[in-house]
Amino acid sequence: MTIGKSPDRENAPSSVEPTDDAVQAADAPSIGRVLSTARIEAGLTVDQVSTATRVRVPIVHAIEEDDFGRCGGDFYARGHIRAIAREVGVDGEALIARYDAAHGGSPASKRPTQLIDSGPIKVPGRSRPNWAAAMVSAIVVVVVLIGFNLVSGKDGHIGTGSASAPLPSGSGTGSVASVPSPTVQPPAPVPSAAAIAAVPADKVTVKLVAEGSTSWVSAVDGSGKSLFQNNISDGQDQTFTDPKQIKLVLGNGGAVHAYVNGKDLGLLGKDGQVVHVTYTPGDPQAG
Repeated sequence: MTIGKSPDRENAPSSVEPTDDAVQAADAPSIGRVLSTARIEAGLTVDQVSTATRVRVPIVHAIEEDDFGRCGGDFYARGHIRAIAREVGVDGEALIARYDAAHGGSPASKRPTQLIDSGPIKVPGRSRPNWAAAMVSAIVVVVVLIGFNLVSGKDGHIGTGSASAPLPSGSGTGSVASVPSPTVQPPAPVPSAAAIAAVPADKVTVKLVAEGSTSWVSAVDGSGKSLFQNNISDGQDQTFTDPKQIKLVLGNGGAVHAYVNGKDLGLLGKDGQVVHVTYTPGDPQAG
């Protein structure tokens, strides 16, 4: 009995033909090539693109060579691709979709946690100094001292000249004795309300204000707990407080103005500079 080959196996194809989508994806130019070609066709230099997008020149060159390792992570790589694509006039969202397909995942799972409340972060169980109440108290103290001095001056007839008082009627004389006036000491100077409000208590208070651009901010308290991880844009601010310390990481130090323990420290770095800094109670320069 002769055993032959199965007809199904003889007719089975030897290989799987690639799909049209796979062929198009393989033939399509890379993300960097698309951006580079569009920039050249738009008549723009790398320096011009860098100035318009605030993406540093070395990073623009790296992206055009499909080297995304210098971007600092997928989150920043997507932002750079989108900004450059918008400047050179190509579809940034299509390039982002291609980047996600090649690097495994959408940006939603890798972006910093979005906080709905853009106001100051409140730590449960810890109260922050009430600067408004301190200012009101200082003003009340000043008003009370001034009022007390005015009333005392009227009741005691205190003045710069001498006061005359008649002698008892039993003296039999009509002469008047001059009674010297006591020396009036000026009241001690009272600190202004603004000075009292600016004096830090037993905690560290840090206020960050974005100026002219956007920066990613990470804030961690003295126990290692994350207080904030997100972008702040021009005009937005965040305030953090803790009894021990506030540790900050800024993605763009040149866009963040800092006020620490009531002291204006100005911008914390240069444009595009990543800044790591820690502050503690007291003089912010010692923190």
